[in-house]
Amino acid sequence: MTAGTTPKQADLWRGTAAVCEGRIGEQSIWAVLYHQGDRLFPDELFADLFAGVGRRSVPPRIVATVMVLQRLGGLSDREAIEAFCFDARWKYACGGLPFDYPGFSHTVLVDMRARLAASARPERIFAVTVQAARQAGLVGVRRVLDSTPLYDAVATMDTVTLLGAAIRGVLKVAEEPLEAELRSVLASGEDYASLAKPQIDWDDQAARQGLVDARARDAHAVLALLQGRPLPAAVAQAARLLAAVVGQDLEQASDGSFRIARKVAADRVISTVDPDARHGHKPGARGFDGYKGHASVDPDSELVMATAATAGNVGDAAAAPGLLAELVDQVQGDPLAPTAGSAAGGGPPAPNPTAYGDSAYGAGPLLASLAAAGIDPRVKIQAAVAPKGHLTKEQFRIDLAAGTVTCPAQRTAPIVYHADPRHRHHGQASFGPACLSCPLRGQCTSAAAGRTVTITAYEAELAAARARQADADRAADYRATRPKVERKLAHLVRRRHGGRRVRVRGLGKVAADFNLLAAAVNLARLGVLGLHWTPLHGWAAV
Repeated sequence: MTAGTTPKQADLWRGTAAVCEGRIGEQSIWAVLYHQGDRLFPDELFADLFAGVGRRSVPPRIVATVMVLQRLGGLSDREAIEAFCFDARWKYACGGLPFDYPGFSHTVLVDMRARLAASARPERIFAVTVQAARQAGLVGVRRVLDSTPLYDAVATMDTVTLLGAAIRGVLKVAEEPLEAELRSVLASGEDYASLAKPQIDWDDQAARQGLVDARARDAHAVLALLQGRPLPAAVAQAARLLAAVVGQDLEQASDGSFRIARKVAADRVISTVDPDARHGHKPGARGFDGYKGHASVDPDSELVMATAATAGNVGDAAAAPGLLAELVDQVQGDPLAPTAGSAAGGGPPAPNPTAYGDSAYGAGPLLASLAAAGIDPRVKIQAAVAPKGHLTKEQFRIDLAAGTVTCPAQRTAPIVYHADPRHRHHGQASFGPACLSCPLRGQCTSAAAGRTVTITAYEAELAAARARQADADRAADYRATRPKVERKLAHLVRRRHGGRRVRVRGLGKVAADFNLLAAAVNLARLGVLGLHWTPLHGWAAV
């Protein structure tokens, strides 16, 4: 299939431009896409997605515009095509197409997403918005980071359903000879043809336990049969999923029977339909099932500069390096980038490259990486806590140069470092017997062996961050700047379908869909900022 060509000559009598011009705001996304769409999404931008010979596709510029408007409106594929057919604004945004311009199948959108995902530049639509904003001078050197829950598009399964679905998944992808061999070792008598729960008395505890044990033994039998055998990729993948389900949810009792473990595995698979989804939580909020959408926002222009998606149980700090990679490249690749105290023409000091984030980003490794990249970390650091209201770690004087820790009673203990520098307890200072006669013992510790202070590998970075956090001017700047990302995240998830609740399955597709949503929100923002094209300087803003 070759790339189609978007019509360039508007029909004054049948075109939608004559109707929409003057009725649609010049700062709306519709107007931006109509006036600048040929430069934002030219057909040539997608030329690598198509072959050199074959029948013509729907023009890529039209498809890209429909995809952007679809994500902004939270529409399904069919709803988006219907809007393109009957809403004059959609054809206007696609270049002022005639009212009778033919529609196309919703599968065209599916095909375009697949082509983008398989390409070398899957995020090109989002990249276009960032590039235009940079050229228009809208992008500074400050970034605010945050994440938001994205609820999965599948039902969370209980252990019984997970086991049945995982066994069924192996049987489904196995070829007929292997399937027959696998069924021969199923001792429970179930055929696993349906995901429906077996008809038992669910109020009978013995019946429930018997069902769990039977399905667990079937699962172990299937895995034992496949152990060590060369398997097709699909069967191997299904077997790994089955092994994960068995390992996370089951434990063996003293009598040899299997039962549901009274724990929640750290990386528990919650659905065989979407194995990438996880249990997640946000501080101060209830738990959720699915993913997290991460965003890096320029607080001055309120444009999204980078996005990422992770499983729901991944910490926010883990996604931060990828979100800030574009800022690092901008600072390190531009010799004219602002540095501390610099300003053009002797004016006020230009802002330093800065990253803002709540306490979820106050991790030692991230602080160290930001310092190495020359980025000022205005990140909130959690206050030190101690059990039972005891004296906190911050009330001890830690001297890393001398390798000692001094307690509030002015007693000093040496820091003993762990043999493995990667150990979470990088070092410890134990006061031991000195605590027995200490007058502050009741306020400090209830441990019989005395107080122990743990030293992390990033103690210096955390201590410096706490000291910076106490600065009143920095605290005021943090309070004025960081909340801007909350508003932008609210824009991203204001639609339930495709916003707060994802409309696809799998981490890769969720990440691509969230990135496309950010592109749509950016285009709407660029319209408000007055993005336009000038022959002399290219992209500019009012």
